[in-house]
Amino acid sequence: MTTPKVSIIMPSLNVGPYIEECMDSVIRQTLTDIEVICVDAGSTDGTVEILNRYAEQDPRVRVVHSDRKSYGYQVNLGFSMAQGEYLGIVETDDFAEPSMFEKLYAAAKADDLDVCKAGFYFYWSKPEVKDEPSPIASEITASRVFCPLTDFQVPLEQVDFFNIKPSIWSAIYRRSFIEEHQIRLNETPGASFQDTAFNFKVWALAQRVRLLTDCVLHYRQDNEQSSVNNPGKMYCLCDEYEEIDRFLDANPVLKGRLEGVKVRLKYDAYIWNCNRLEESLRLDFLKRASEEFRRELDKGYADRNYFITYKWKCFLLIIQDPEKFKEKGLDGIWAVDIDFDEDTGFIRLWKKINGGIYCIRDHGFSYTVKLGLDKLKEKRNRE
Repeated sequence: MTTPKVSIIMPSLNVGPYIEECMDSVIRQTLTDIEVICVDAGSTDGTVEILNRYAEQDPRVRVVHSDRKSYGYQVNLGFSMAQGEYLGIVETDDFAEPSMFEKLYAAAKADDLDVCKAGFYFYWSKPEVKDEPSPIASEITASRVFCPLTDFQVPLEQVDFFNIKPSIWSAIYRRSFIEEHQIRLNETPGASFQDTAFNFKVWALAQRVRLLTDCVLHYRQDNEQSSVNNPGKMYCLCDEYEEIDRFLDANPVLKGRLEGVKVRLKYDAYIWNCNRLEESLRLDFLKRASEEFRRELDKGYADRNYFITYKWKCFLLIIQDPEKFKEKGLDGIWAVDIDFDEDTGFIRLWKKINGGIYCIRDHGFSYTVKLGLDKLKEKRNRE
């Protein structure tokens, strides 16, 4: 039996309304030399029966039954069974572009990559169909092969790379790389942001990474069962950062180089998590964040060089007075954009100009203009 080019792991649990669209998008890939490992965690809505039908019709499809309702466990189980040269993940409420794996595999082979990652679309099917592209790389960025650990001399540039949305389902990973380093997802119950620690480990260990400008997968936003739509799982991100701490403690060299990055990523992730929570839950979460941030500061892991000014001030304010921070108001997805009393209009303007200069240098003029227009659109929508 020849080795498939890509093994596609597809975890599922009660995704009956979406599973056929998802499966069709995978088995009809223009890259045909694939294996499809469907790992179901005990669906009761007809999902398994549909998967079994696909397996009967297509020898590339295999259905595996997971005895645990854990997204991380399901993916890890699929990894352990995979035979492909590269590994991919498709969540079964999403669906792939027809050429997704052909594009990723061709780029991975051309540059001998450990990881090849592309953008995606935010997708809504109701109240009306809407697809919003979310590219992760400009033309300039996409022209390079990176080692995330060593290729960034400026701390904030390394933060930007590690801070790319995890979206582990819009990438492929060399199986030998994953196996050599035993990189696995956290196996906490449910499906709760378990891409966070996995993605950090991948960036920490990968030697050759390339980002593509393409958007290759439609990431569904209107599945009410999705973790991102469940405010009750308020501390699940904390579990992921505990896993990252265990990983760094086991790798002292990486710990010395990446603790500052980790603290900044934790800050951004916790602010994002706080924004998505119901108003009544936010203060409790901020109090938890305050305790964790204080420990990072006391241990010397929190490094000012990995923060832009207002985020560093926010970080300290959360430590000092989480209730006051909450009163100032939350704004944006990845950060709180609040103005402090000593920040004059001139200083705020200078920050924006300086940020624009760096963005043009790293990504080009056209990308920077588009990014600025997108941010302006988001601000108007919030207003």
